[in-house]
Amino acid sequence: MSEKVKAKKHLGQHFLTDEVIADEIVNALQSQVNTIDVLEVGPGMGVLTQRLLKFPHLQVWASEIDKESVAYLAKNFPALENRLLSEDFLEMDFKSWFHSELAIIGNFPYNISSQIVFKILDNMEQIPIMVGMFQKEVAERICAKPGGKEYGIISVLTQAFYNTEYLFTVPPHVFDPPPKVESGVMRMVRKTTQLPVPIGKLKKVVKTAFNQRRKKLRNAVSVFGLSDAHLGEYAAKRAEELSLEDFIQLVNLIELNGKWN
Repeated sequence: MSEKVKAKKHLGQHFLTDEVIADEIVNALQSQVNTIDVLEVGPGMGVLTQRLLKFPHLQVWASEIDKESVAYLAKNFPALENRLLSEDFLEMDFKSWFHSELAIIGNFPYNISSQIVFKILDNMEQIPIMVGMFQKEVAERICAKPGGKEYGIISVLTQAFYNTEYLFTVPPHVFDPPPKVESGVMRMVRKTTQLPVPIGKLKKVVKTAFNQRRKKLRNAVSVFGLSDAHLGEYAAKRAEELSLEDFIQLVNLIELNGKWN
């Protein structure tokens, strides 16, 4: 391998150095992936890349915006060939690069991790599975169940379309440079069932409810014009107490008895 890449703070780079953890991350994807194309986001110096390339049935792609990393990967992983993309994942048009489904994997920069999840949700018809490392609290939020402070907008909207699973925690000392927080590896597998309400309306209800998460729903979602009689048991509850199925029911209640602004 040639010279190391210098980690850049403004890109949120923390390079994983633990080989066992790298194997576990790749195996968490490889054991369940059914696609040929796998896109690694922010490969850095290729600790995951080199493992992915060992599977002959996978066509490995890499998206990297750090020019130094791109040069390093091109030199050390010629097997990537023209699948090494100097592209910002958040700006990518997947349909122009991939003609079928693709899996996503990565040690994601913490400063854009939520944006990465919402990018996946915006392209869920093409992405059946994702395995990624996030800041621990972000991974916990995505996988959170109703009833706790971790549960929020990203929890509900992700779980509307994906089964989420928190896999394991990663300590700071296995990175160069070490981050100031723990990391968490999680997996998202797309659901086979269709959402029974329009996604736009579900988003509106979820965001409205959580924007005033300390208020009871009779106040938090009053903009939709539902009376306590319409809300029933939901009137005295708060957003964090509602499951995905409850939010779907709220959408249906607004359709029947309320108003959309």
